[in-house]
Amino acid sequence: MSTLRIFDIAGSAMAAQSARLNTVASNLANADSVSGDAQSIYRARMPMFQAQLDAANPESAGVRVLGVVESTAEAQKRYEPGHPLADAEGYVYAPNVNVVEEMVNMISASRSYQSSVEVMNTAKELAMRTLTLGK
Repeated sequence: MSTLRIFDIAGSAMAAQSARLNTVASNLANADSVSGDAQSIYRARMPMFQAQLDAANPESAGVRVLGVVESTAEAQKRYEPGHPLADAEGYVYAPNVNVVEEMVNMISASRSYQSSVEVMNTAKELAMRTLTLGK
């Protein structure tokens, strides 16, 4: 395996955590939205990752974002007959976003991203020191 492959691996990890941070931001931005229809309300989203490690081809190591999927959990149903978006029965529907879980996801993704940055900085520093060995 090439010693510079670490940059590709750390870069793919940073891209994955960036996608995770984007979905968390989207979930938090829509956490307080409401609708009069349970089918049209925002659903929490989460990215799906896949570790790439092929024993036959170690050059393909890293993390891949498979996509972003919507939660299948039911929307929160609240009885608010005076709300302008309430349905005929007086209910409004709120997203199935748990703000506490999203904040934990945000902190975790941020720390993972920072760790990947540190890996890249350390690898860069080691490469630079290796280049100066011949002087």
